[in-house]
Amino acid sequence: MTKSSLRKVDMTQLREALESSWDSRTANLNMFEQGNPALGQCYPTSRVVQILFPETEIVEGQVRTDKGIEKHFWNVLVNGGTTYHIDFTWQQFPSGSSVISYKVRDRDMLGDSQGTVERVELLLQRVEDYLRKFD
Repeated sequence: MTKSSLRKVDMTQLREALESSWDSRTANLNMFEQGNPALGQCYPTSRVVQILFPETEIVEGQVRTDKGIEKHFWNVLVNGGTTYHIDFTWQQFPSGSSVISYKVRDRDMLGDSQGTVERVELLLQRVEDYLRKFD
């Protein structure tokens, strides 16, 4: 996986960059749902966040929705003994959804498929292009 060439990233700008960069080509299984741009974007997004903020870890969790249990990915950052959850794709879930369990993934054992690597690299390139406007 490539490293980012950006110097400093603002979280508000990162959110904007991610949301403007998502489409079916960056989504898991080419998912697309009108009005729900974050659908299928959780894993590529969590990888991009980890590339831009290497001190974060990727979390794999289960989310209870009105349709059942769904797999979800986001990031955590531990700072000063406090764990901060960073989730730019939570809005894909309906109101009332909740995390029922999660575990931190081993960054050395992610086992990304070639298709996943390509989606992450595409998303990263788009995000970096967007953020360069602020350099």
